[in-house]
Amino acid sequence: MTEEYLAVILLIERLHRHFLDVVKLELDRFGVRDSNNVQAVMLFNVGDAEMTVGELTLRGCYLGSNVSYNLKKLVENGYVEQARSQHDRRSVHVRLSPKGRALRDRLAEMHRRHAESLSQNTITESDLEHAAGTLRRLERFWIRAGDETRRVAA
Repeated sequence: MTEEYLAVILLIERLHRHFLDVVKLELDRFGVRDSNNVQAVMLFNVGDAEMTVGELTLRGCYLGSNVSYNLKKLVENGYVEQARSQHDRRSVHVRLSPKGRALRDRLAEMHRRHAESLSQNTITESDLEHAAGTLRRLERFWIRAGDETRRVAA
């Protein structure tokens, strides 16, 4: 089981890199030069919501410093608007600007195109549901393992 476990970890990492490569190619196709693939995925994850930087960190696979840097660039390039919370001046809320929503919509179209072409590649909705279920269980396992390790270290 150890071999399979390590193979899954490597596959997850490779899949994420391949996905980011595909996003980069789409950005190039759109002529987007002022945002990178990681920033574009962040835009997609913000969607129509207004959220704090902390909520964005929890929602995506980002480290805090990466979120701060990438949000700074997204604000500088006009994709994201940010404002201090009226109730907690330490908290910053972010939302997509019209430019950010336009790019998010183009990425949503890319996702729709890819989802439609999956069936031509013999990947079914049931296959995706099974894979997502397995990955969710693995995520819960890693969360519990992290909690246990923190508890032992304290």
